Amino acid sequence: MPPEIVKLSHTILHKPVKVEVTPVSSTADTIQQYIYFVDKGNKTKLLLDILKDPKIKTALVFTRTKHGADKVVKSLIASHIKAEAIHGNKAQNARQRALTNFKAQTTRVLVATDIAARGIDVDDLQFVVNFELPNIPESYVHRIGRTGRAGAAGTAFSFCDAEEKAYLKDIEKLIGKKFR
Repeated sequence: MPPEIVKLSHTILHKPVKVEVTPVSSTADTIQQYIYFVDKGNKTKLLLDILKDPKIKTALVFTRTKHGADKVVKSLIASHIKAEAIHGNKAQNARQRALTNFKAQTTRVLVATDIAARGIDVDDLQFVVNFELPNIPESYVHRIGRTGRAGAAGTAFSFCDAEEKAYLKDIEKLIGKKFR
């Protein structure tokens, strides 16, 4: 809280109580974070390669755009991986059905945009993939925060192409961690 606001609040409030939460700039220590530097055109191949791991029962994949989410889903389905998209262009009942299928593990991969992902809460979600890095660094923290909840372990894979290196720099600055 900026000092000016705190000072002002003391002139207005009677016996204020201060409540603090973990700042949005921090990531849970229980989440292993990996960065892959990859050409834009090879991101789908990399995702498919990662999904070959049988330990990955389900994965939440993030894209920046609705179109990008639909495109990733189409590629996964073409490779015989059950996937659904969840974003603002989907009807509420379609979003709810996709989330229910994902939670029941009948859908292996849920592909989401940041807006749609805000309310996603899946117990024991172990894997998150940033197919595209977010252009807002705080979104990175929200995205990977879908895993590693309540002290559980989680893994976040992030793909970074040449055009996204500036986004990566902003993320590193926000979370105080360098990726190599």
